[in-house]
Amino acid sequence: MASNKELYEALRLLEKEKGIPAEYMVTQIKKAIMTACRNNYGGNENVEIKMDSDSNAFSCKLLKTVVEEVEDPNYEISLEDALIISKRAAVGKEVGIPLDPKTLGRIAIQTARSVIRQGIRDGEKDQMLVEFQSKAQEIATAVVERVDPVTGNATLKFGNAVAVLPRSEQIESDNLREGSTVKVYVSGVKETERGPRVNISRTHPEFVKRLFEKEIPEIYDGTVEIKSISREAGSRTKMAVFSEDPEIDAVGACIGARGARVNTIVEELGGEKIDIVLYDDDPTKFIAAALSPANVVKVELAEDGSKACKATVPDGQLSLAIGNKGQNVRLAAKLTGYKIDIRPESGFWGEDEADDKKEDNDVKEDE
Repeated sequence: MASNKELYEALRLLEKEKGIPAEYMVTQIKKAIMTACRNNYGGNENVEIKMDSDSNAFSCKLLKTVVEEVEDPNYEISLEDALIISKRAAVGKEVGIPLDPKTLGRIAIQTARSVIRQGIRDGEKDQMLVEFQSKAQEIATAVVERVDPVTGNATLKFGNAVAVLPRSEQIESDNLREGSTVKVYVSGVKETERGPRVNISRTHPEFVKRLFEKEIPEIYDGTVEIKSISREAGSRTKMAVFSEDPEIDAVGACIGARGARVNTIVEELGGEKIDIVLYDDDPTKFIAAALSPANVVKVELAEDGSKACKATVPDGQLSLAIGNKGQNVRLAAKLTGYKIDIRPESGFWGEDEADDKKEDNDVKEDE
């Protein structure tokens, strides 16, 4: 076999830069040679190809059947010519005719290049798919390659893979710059005809959850469990936590000494406020906690068994319970799964209050 050191050096470089295994590219080269032979030898793709990357060796032979009288030179070779190639040639047997890929002609070379290029693209897609599948539902750190000045969409590089972070999935306070690193949540990965489609986000509620898992050892080891989370990205997050161990302060573990632990996450989220409350199997206690920082006098569940309730708060804390533009009660509803009707302790709003007033204080989970 003839030495072809340059070929294997190119394959090794491709493996290093693109992350595509050399073995995969060897397979693509073999396919390219078969395609070239088929195009140049009347459809004959009966090719014997030997490639050895350890010794930088490469050989290619087109197999033809030895016959007394040649009718199709693409598939057949005369005994006289066959004996020149191999002294053991005999009628009815096959003989391998050594080929130099350079002699396959311009069309053959173009075909080979095309197949190899496609192989590289397919290999890159496969590598991207594997790269992102390993990160699915997890946080990944990427380098910002480019930020579109018009749309604000950012192209991020994860090792050898690339994905786009839409402006809609960025936190409002994000100011991504080329060359900087950024953390994102890989919310989904699926294979399409155009290659892997990856959904990444910094606004997804699970992004906050994963940040806490990385930052808080008690959450990572399962001592403290995140029961539910609701979020309006860039503004506020509410998170309910719980521990089976009565000795563990679940909320305190997440906040840390002087707020050190939670502040690290707040900083990553650009100053987003985070309310951490204690989960309780008793929905009245859980709902009261979810309306933090407001104090709740009592919570009355709907008598019909539906997931609705009335929460009574001191008159002076009515606006605090509702929150700016209804945000606090809205997030509490999403956190608990209950429709929450906020009422003042004075009872100023009666049972038959107008619908337009109720709309300001009655928030459904799915809003």
